[in-house]
Amino acid sequence: QVQLVETGGGLVQAGGSLRLTCAASRLTFSIYAMGWFRQAPGKEREFVAAISTGGVTTSYAESVKGRFTISRDNAKNTAQLQMNSLKPEDTAVYYCAARHISIATVDNQYNYWGQGTQVTVSS
Repeated sequence: QVQLVETGGGLVQAGGSLRLTCAASRLTFSIYAMGWFRQAPGKEREFVAAISTGGVTTSYAESVKGRFTISRDNAKNTAQLQMNSLKPEDTAVYYCAARHISIATVDNQYNYWGQGTQVTVSS
């Protein structure tokens, strides 16, 4: 039913940029907060960023603050993650997630998940 599809991942050199997009379907997008999480090999999934239903409130992990920007376009049913000044430690599979109404930084509070897109940052 609900589908979240992440695109925009790839291989980039340290210091470069990537823009991830999450496209949602079969979801009343405007009443779901959106989040981005990532998981590196051998590590737990961690919170990256989240945005409220109307885009007014955002939250970022300390490790990405000042480098990443989350946004959304409710008319297009999409959420974006602009990733600048990328570092090798940003290498991970990045997941888009949706949570009913309110934002959260805990992964088990999200209702729906995409299948992820690989981001690899070389040194």
